[in-house]
Amino acid sequence: MHRDLGIINGPVLLFGGPYSNLHALQALIADADRFQIRGHHMICTGDVVAYCGAPAQTVDTIRQMGASVVAGNCEKQLAENAPDCGCGFDADSACDLLSQGWYPFANARVDPKARRWMGHCPDILSFRHQGARYAVIHGGWTEIARFIWPNSSNAVFEMEWCAIESSIGAVDHVIAGHCGLAFVKETPQGRWINPGVIGMPPNDGRQQTRYGILDGGEVQIHRLSYDAEAAAAAMRAAGLTGGYEAALLSGYWPSEDILPVSLRGPSLANG
Repeated sequence: MHRDLGIINGPVLLFGGPYSNLHALQALIADADRFQIRGHHMICTGDVVAYCGAPAQTVDTIRQMGASVVAGNCEKQLAENAPDCGCGFDADSACDLLSQGWYPFANARVDPKARRWMGHCPDILSFRHQGARYAVIHGGWTEIARFIWPNSSNAVFEMEWCAIESSIGAVDHVIAGHCGLAFVKETPQGRWINPGVIGMPPNDGRQQTRYGILDGGEVQIHRLSYDAEAAAAAMRAAGLTGGYEAALLSGYWPSEDILPVSLRGPSLANG
């Protein structure tokens, strides 16, 4: 399902992966107010619900904001009341084992109204900004849960670009999420923009998360400071103690083995 948002020439706030982190989402709203960016100029790359402790409240807040949300794998799976998050992790990998804790918790707290909303989230968005056409997807267009990293090969970006344009026509730039890292990559086709996620730090040893602002045809990545201690406490109170609650405080993922070696923290990169 494709949704065209039309022309958005003012500043556009881009963000991904709230991940049920209500404290981070509230901090994002405060930043948006500071920049005077309203909901209809905010776009989320999906995975509203995931690891953290407030799935229902996070969905409610996103909907009240009026932000446009492209469907992530979590939206797809939760809309169908599926038994897992749909990331396709290798069996017994860290991500696979951790998802057996947070996904059932989230799935039990998403009500039918939220599932219907998730089921109506578009697979791809498009809009025009300062004369250029942008496409917004979750991970990849060939595979919703594809991890596309800043150091992925040019062939990966070209494959995804061709797939997008085969579906919705020519685009100048692509906005995507899923991998959890913020980056802007210049490709022969145009810019591939990942504004990062707000619900989890980007495995850099800091609590701050990331979002982007597209303005005047240029994108800047911003750090998001929020009450990570309170978010971690909410996870512990909910019984979510598999490792992501510690990641909010340490800034390092418990599942960083999913990352390319060059993007891992010191312990795994040197292990």
